[in-house]
Amino acid sequence: MFKKIQLRITILYAYLDNLTLQSKLVISYVLIILLPIILLSIYIFNGFYQNYIKDAVKKNEFLLEIEKVNIDNHMDIMERTLQLTISDKKIMEYLERSSSPQTQDLIDFYYDAFMNLVRVQFNNPTIEHIRIYSNNDNLNEIWPVIFHEKRIVDKPWHALTIQLNKSYLWQLERLDPDVVQRYSSEHNEKKPKTALYQQIKDPLGKHLGIIEIDMLMSNFFSKTFSSLQDPQSQMLIIDRDLEIFTNEDNSFWHQSTLDQMDILEQFQLHQTQGITSFEFVSENIPYLGNYIYIEPLDAYMLNIVSLEAVFKEIHMTRNTIIFASIILIVILSLSTYYLNSLILKRLQILSDSMKKVRHGDFNFEIDIRGKGEIGELAHHFRKMLSKINQLIAEGVNKRASTKEAELKSLKNQIDAHFLYNTLENIKMLAEIEQQYGISDALTSLGGMIRYNLNWTSDYVRLRDEVSHIKNYIAIMNIRYESPVTIDIDMLPEYCDQEVLKMCLQPIVENAVKHGIGGASGSVTQGLILTIKTLAVHHVLIIEVSDNGIGMSKAKVEEVNRKIVREPTLPLDTGTVGGIGLSNVHHRIQLHCGREYGIRVESEEGVGTKVTMRIPLLILSGGMTDYA
Repeated sequence: MFKKIQLRITILYAYLDNLTLQSKLVISYVLIILLPIILLSIYIFNGFYQNYIKDAVKKNEFLLEIEKVNIDNHMDIMERTLQLTISDKKIMEYLERSSSPQTQDLIDFYYDAFMNLVRVQFNNPTIEHIRIYSNNDNLNEIWPVIFHEKRIVDKPWHALTIQLNKSYLWQLERLDPDVVQRYSSEHNEKKPKTALYQQIKDPLGKHLGIIEIDMLMSNFFSKTFSSLQDPQSQMLIIDRDLEIFTNEDNSFWHQSTLDQMDILEQFQLHQTQGITSFEFVSENIPYLGNYIYIEPLDAYMLNIVSLEAVFKEIHMTRNTIIFASIILIVILSLSTYYLNSLILKRLQILSDSMKKVRHGDFNFEIDIRGKGEIGELAHHFRKMLSKINQLIAEGVNKRASTKEAELKSLKNQIDAHFLYNTLENIKMLAEIEQQYGISDALTSLGGMIRYNLNWTSDYVRLRDEVSHIKNYIAIMNIRYESPVTIDIDMLPEYCDQEVLKMCLQPIVENAVKHGIGGASGSVTQGLILTIKTLAVHHVLIIEVSDNGIGMSKAKVEEVNRKIVREPTLPLDTGTVGGIGLSNVHHRIQLHCGREYGIRVESEEGVGTKVTMRIPLLILSGGMTDYA
């Protein structure tokens, strides 16, 4: 599979490579301009759409919450009206009568208890009806409040109200029929209502009847049935029987082809998934739905918003940007075509000249003048031809010099091997004569010479540099009466640390020379050198300290100033080959960075310490954070 993909990429690359410059530029315009603009516009406008959806969801949730607050207020009004009605003692006494009321009793009841009910309804104009259905055959009906219960026994809510005992029954009804049936059903069809029912009982639990409190849905669901709604949205009420109540005269239904059954199907689908807001598409038009549950009514309030206008606007803006980008690419392609016809002519001349050079012809003149990229390229090509001719002549002259240099290098190698072999022979003679001190000194000297002459790299391992220092101290001990002792305090894991070659010898050499007291170089006690290593945050610190005579504070400051100064002449006459502390400091900064280098600390009569900071880089792979 990987080989097939690689083969197809190779074929595509070869195909593109064979295209003309004009075709390549057009493809680059498409890939660099058009394709990113298309992808970016899709991404950005999809983000706009999603942000609009989020805002629309929040707005719809807010509208539903406001409507729910209004519904709660209306429910509270209806419940208080019901309680005020059945808490009136005279009404309850009237319902409990065991005989037919006399004329005077009816007059007193009418002007007292009955008129109280009329005033309750008058004080709550949103209440459409207060009706009491009495189970007492001894009572007379008093329109429009008191009726016989036998008029409603066939209603479905009658049995439900009896079953709920004294609990409330909320019912959404599409019709508001007249109890005495004075009007036709066509008149009642336009007046859907919300009804509250409760069974009336006496203190002993005897059934006295049913009370009904009605409020038209246009008042109960004020926003749902309002004629001032946004034409792009519509609220609906879905009751427990999945019957839909809404203002069908709203312009939303006239502008949209959305069917109420489609809405109910989408609502049921998302209701089972527990989603309170959802999107769906009907006849290629996107819609947004939000719903909220009204527990006492056992109904849902659903708000449907058409996203057609927003969707069209976003798509139109996106398509305009893409179309403008295509026009821009066409203009760029045409402009490039005419510019290339001027540029490619001069490039063709330059290409023919390069073919002549490829065939070995260097003696010709390029007929391209003027400024600009092509003119500058031709100028540099002429310079290159002149340089090639010059290099050819120089190459012939240097060939003999190269042979001579190779012979001289071979001779130097022979001389170095001759020196090593001679030192080895002298060492063997010293051991035969039992001059073991001389033999050890020759061993150390041979090691130093090999270390100095074998300069194949600027870097060595710390163990090799320390070994070189030990050879140097061994030779120095021949010169001085009291031996110089070296103490190596170095953890094994730092032995493979990468250091610059010959970075420690100048420090040790200064310690030996300036740490010994006395004008003649004699010492009253042995000089002890300590080389200590420690790592701090990917930095290796190498401390070279001695117990010599030390330096004053002013002298230390002077030495540190000289160290950081750019070296022009050797600053320390006591170093080999003129490589002083300043040279070591600047070599470290050159290879490792300005934050690294050496610094001197000293106390007169106590000793001197030179601190070297270098990156922690273990060549054996033990610590590779720095690398």
